[in-house]
Amino acid sequence: MQATVTLSEQETLRRQKLEELRKAGINPYPAEEFLVNVTAADIKENYERDKLNYKTISIAGRLMSVRDMGKAAFAEIQDATGRIQIYVKRDEICPGEDKTLYDLVWKKCLDLGDILAIEGYVFTTKVGEISIHVTTFKMLSKSLKPLPVVKTDDQGNAYDEVSDPEFRYRQRYVDLIINPKVKKTFELRTKLMNTIRTFLNEKGALEVDTPVLQSIPGGATARPFMTHHNALDMPLYLRIANELYLKRLIVGGFDFVYEFARNFRNEGMDRTHNPEFTILEFYAAYRDYFWMMNTTEKLLEKIAMDLHGTTDVQVGDKTISFAAPFKRISIFGAIKEHTGFDVSKMNEDELRDVCKKLHLEVDASMGKGKLIDTLFGEKCEHTYIQPTFIIDYPIEMSPLTKKHRTEEGLVERFELMINGKEIANAYSELNDPIDQRERFEEQVKLMERGDDEAMFIDYDFLRALEYGMPPTAGIGIGIDRLCMLMTNQPSIQDVLFFPQMRPEVNNNNAE
Repeated sequence: MQATVTLSEQETLRRQKLEELRKAGINPYPAEEFLVNVTAADIKENYERDKLNYKTISIAGRLMSVRDMGKAAFAEIQDATGRIQIYVKRDEICPGEDKTLYDLVWKKCLDLGDILAIEGYVFTTKVGEISIHVTTFKMLSKSLKPLPVVKTDDQGNAYDEVSDPEFRYRQRYVDLIINPKVKKTFELRTKLMNTIRTFLNEKGALEVDTPVLQSIPGGATARPFMTHHNALDMPLYLRIANELYLKRLIVGGFDFVYEFARNFRNEGMDRTHNPEFTILEFYAAYRDYFWMMNTTEKLLEKIAMDLHGTTDVQVGDKTISFAAPFKRISIFGAIKEHTGFDVSKMNEDELRDVCKKLHLEVDASMGKGKLIDTLFGEKCEHTYIQPTFIIDYPIEMSPLTKKHRTEEGLVERFELMINGKEIANAYSELNDPIDQRERFEEQVKLMERGDDEAMFIDYDFLRALEYGMPPTAGIGIGIDRLCMLMTNQPSIQDVLFFPQMRPEVNNNNAE
């Protein structure tokens, strides 16, 4: 049964105007093409120095404000590049006897939010504002819902609906109309990704695509989303990482590959976590984690320069410098510095005791690796504001990483911390198939103890390694978190067009 839609008074009035237009033979949603030859930004930037090019212009945009003066009006339209003022005069757009276009369409049936096609010429008003003198206009799309305005709550306190995160994230399309800075954030996000592509392409990397639906959720320790493929009658998982497929390509003979991957993890949500997220992973043969640290520094330095023209980026009340080189410290060194405990030689029981002394929650399913991860995550991670490489992890935390060349029990891994959060994770990749099999088997033991984030054994990946993978460096960089930093946004929801949200409750307009 279809839900009954309850309309507000304004929505009812707009639908009445819609019917009046149709009765007058005016299609409020015409199908024919309208050729735009100029934008608001172009006019404002270039008109004063090249006025002859703006004698006949065609522009389209959304009506955002109107100042009515009887037989004339000033208004503002907004296109993809910004707002510009327009001037409409009744006798000029309706030079004959028929004044329908002005009296019915403009005066009676037009609303804020309607999308118009406008033809005219550019001029400068007496107060010096560059404007468009309209010679004709046409309705392209009638808006049936009013744009948000400042409202007052039951206590008389004013609030702006479009500053409410719940409204903004759920109705991003309205957020983009009303808040110009939001659009700028997403334009910078695209510029950031284009900078990365250019950087990697110039180094000879090949952009690739790997499967999103996987028979084994490999490449990371995370809880997956599960689905079922009917034709094959088999379970499938949304990928938690693309690492193992990219390394298969290194086995196959590609020396440098990268992918912007949409990954999915069935875990918690907060200001830095969304169940689906974008990660950049790239892998280079015949390289190690030292090369990867140097490359990562150069990449982030370039991103900051391309987006802001400086390596100093404002993030909240902090200034973060992306100028290379970044600080480097071992994970055991970081834990000792911030807790006073040297855990480098401790066994699982001793680590559990340290966690309890520091009032950290632990349970029997947590092995040595998770205990160390908890210590670092709870006591150290948030302290690293400036870019810092945390290096040389214990082998128990890194089942896909090559053993350290000089330090027993460690692996050649780093995580990049910025503004108190992990931004990147990288290794000298494990390419010994026997060692890799043993690491996977240790993960199975953790799974049997109740660790639902432990890795599955990927037998096909082991088979690939047995054909031989060259020494390789690999990295995963969280694009959403990096965008938060580079655009000064406090929440991951602010850099995702449509973040995951709970279903709307008691909203009969959300069908």
